[in-house]
Amino acid sequence: MDRDTLYNILLSNFGFSPTKDQARVLYHLSAFILTEKERPLYLLRGYAGTGKTTLISTLVKTLPQIGTGFQLLAPTGRAAKVMSRYTGKTALTLHKKLYRFQATANGELRMTRDENKSINTIFIVDECSMISDQGDGFSWSRSLLDDLIEYVFSGSRCKLLLIGDAAQLPPVGLDISPAMDFDLLRSSFNLTTATYEMKEVMRQAFDSGILYNATKIRNLMSPSHQVTEPPSLYQSQYHLPLLDINNFSDIEKIDPMSFEELLWQSFGDKRSNNDAVVVCRSNKRANMFNQAIRSRVLQEEGELSAGEKLMIVKNNYYWINESLSHQVTKSPRQEVETRQLHHKNEHSVIDTSKTTNSQILRFSDSQILIPFLANGDMVEVMRINKIEEMYGFHFADVDIMLLDYADTPTLSVKILLETLHSEAPALTEEESKRLYQSVEEDYMDIPRATDRRKAMKENPYYNALQVKYGYALTCHKTQGGQWNNVFVEAPYLPEGSALEVGDLRWLYTALTRASEKVYLVNFKDEWFDLMENEELRMKNELRT
Repeated sequence: MDRDTLYNILLSNFGFSPTKDQARVLYHLSAFILTEKERPLYLLRGYAGTGKTTLISTLVKTLPQIGTGFQLLAPTGRAAKVMSRYTGKTALTLHKKLYRFQATANGELRMTRDENKSINTIFIVDECSMISDQGDGFSWSRSLLDDLIEYVFSGSRCKLLLIGDAAQLPPVGLDISPAMDFDLLRSSFNLTTATYEMKEVMRQAFDSGILYNATKIRNLMSPSHQVTEPPSLYQSQYHLPLLDINNFSDIEKIDPMSFEELLWQSFGDKRSNNDAVVVCRSNKRANMFNQAIRSRVLQEEGELSAGEKLMIVKNNYYWINESLSHQVTKSPRQEVETRQLHHKNEHSVIDTSKTTNSQILRFSDSQILIPFLANGDMVEVMRINKIEEMYGFHFADVDIMLLDYADTPTLSVKILLETLHSEAPALTEEESKRLYQSVEEDYMDIPRATDRRKAMKENPYYNALQVKYGYALTCHKTQGGQWNNVFVEAPYLPEGSALEVGDLRWLYTALTRASEKVYLVNFKDEWFDLMENEELRMKNELRT
């Protein structure tokens, strides 16, 4: 098959007239699919509303017709869920696809990069702005980006398609998103690379106030250069007004009274889907909103209850393994302080001490192992079995359901309650050290330090899941996900100050988390362009 023939098949499957950018990408993809060059990678960057998802859906429809395999991947469970929704195909997290447990000679479980047995397969990865090139603390991993590239190209005749939006927030601690940086990919990984950035927003997108304002912010960030360039090359300051909500129904500035009423509508019934989130500027603010939602809307008085929505905030692979049981080392401490748990209609304390844990989570359709519980995974508390104090911290034994993966069974885990209220993203270095030292005291009868550390690795308290309430989250925590309704808190802007590029990235990312409606919370009038202006006239012209 030649390039032009494949291009026409892609066009036919596309279903309607593509934009110039979409047509160019389809032509690029036809060459990319057919290339026989070594280690081929195509980087597709695109603004919100440019039609990236339509292109992916077209590709997924076309590849089986020409005998080429594909695998859909995303950095987080929620991002994979979104990808599955718009393609109609199963999408996996990078962690599930790349890694597996392996038993060592002495019986220990060790996480390692899996073997890519695929042949003639294109690995399609969405939301790549979230992928870091920094180590995540696991000794078996250089970085997620390194492991992804090495995994894909260890297969036979495999290709890698990276898709994302370089204007979104980069990974924590980085100025730019390395997986969106074409020069870095080309120079660091010995790849055959090509790239394109889609800027032409689809005409129908201008009916959306969300996409209109996101595009306005994106253009402000990058009028004359790529947004993947270092921050030093950006305009240093941006002045208000910034937002235009005139004549749009999907983006709205709300007052405090309306905010409380809408929170009731969004979160008031635990049994409903509650497809909403409050996007906050800091963990401190997220704590404040979470406490308000729990106490005033959900009428919760205790620290935790059944039906609670939580987000995992640190990778954890203690509670899941492939085939071997975790033999939980019993602590010599016998005395625990168990606090009573009060529910709306019941009062119960259940002590279910467990000494073994052998839990395997698999998709019912494809039998694919979930190798560990990942930072960003959303869970629901199904049952609370015990709450206790140990080692100077508070823990809960709970049964949870993973919300971002279909058809997975409930999982029994121990969670650390301190992180629910912490103003840090997870347990601080000082708190982690204190927990480690407290746990270590129970193992001081083991003389060799290496043996002692090995035993501690099997302590369930030391391996407790770190979680936060899932109603209000920082923008970084929401990245890759999508909710029907998104409440966006105004960025912190001292009187008379100007916005910086980081503020624009933050707001752009927050706005584009919504699929239906954005509510702007605590935004002062100076944020808004209230007068008919050139941009509004342009919008009306595009609508006609």
